[in-house]
Order: sequence, then C-alpha cells, then structure tokens
Amino acid sequence: MTETDPQDLANRYIALWVVPDAAGRRAAIEQLWAEDGIHFLQPPVEMREVAAGLGFDRSTLQAQGFDAFETRVARSHEQFVKEAGLNFRSGNDAMRLHDMVKFSWETVSTGTGEVVGGGLEILVLDEHGRIKADYMFPGA
Repeated sequence: MTETDPQDLANRYIALWVVPDAAGRRAAIEQLWAEDGIHFLQPPVEMREVAAGLGFDRSTLQAQGFDAFETRVARSHEQFVKEAGLNFRSGNDAMRLHDMVKFSWETVSTGTGEVVGGGLEILVLDEHGRIKADYMFPGA
C-alpha cells in the first residue's frame, strides 16, 4: 500500500471543493479518487426525516465514478461557494489507520470568517493511495 500523508490527503480533498473551474476540478478528482470509487453522503436531518416519513428506512446519497464526482463537486461548489459565499477548511486532525483516513472539516463564511458548519470525513484508500470509498457526515 502506498504511504499517503493523512493531513496532506485531507488538505487536497478539502481544496477540491473550492476549485472554481471544471478542468481543475476534474484533474483533482482523478488524482484523489480511484476510477470506480464511491462517495456516500449522510444527508441533513431534514432530508432523512422526509425520507422516513415516506417509508424509506435509508436515505444515504451516493455518487460513483469520475463523472458523478465531477457533477457532485460542481453542484456543491455552485451552491455553497459561489452562491452562499462559503469556504471549507480541514480541521487539521487527519489520522490514518491502515487503509482509512479520518478528519474533520469546517464550513466558513468568506464574508465574516465565522464557522457556520462542518462535518466528519472517513476515506478508505486503495493500494495506490486513492480514495475507493468516501463517507461524508455533515454536521457530525
């Protein structure tokens, strides 16, 4: 297994979400993720409650593959960075255990510098140090 510095990986992962251009995002995606990697997102409580009210016992969202990641990151950038004026930063607490990396992140207002949210990320790496599974827990 490739030795990957966990904090460097966390920093590159967080930086991806604020890349303004599509070509830069795609390049970062292909450097970070395995081609068949998968991204799981625990949706906000409100979405989980609506899903439960409709009879769904799970409301996990997922994206798989470079094209899906590109769409996911682009839409997140549009909504949170461009429209809402937010930025993301690592909690500088990345830890690695075998093939897993865990770190926290914060959502920050670019206007005030105030932390307005955050979450927990757990990444499972392949033998080349690329992300094969990404578990995102906003609000954690």
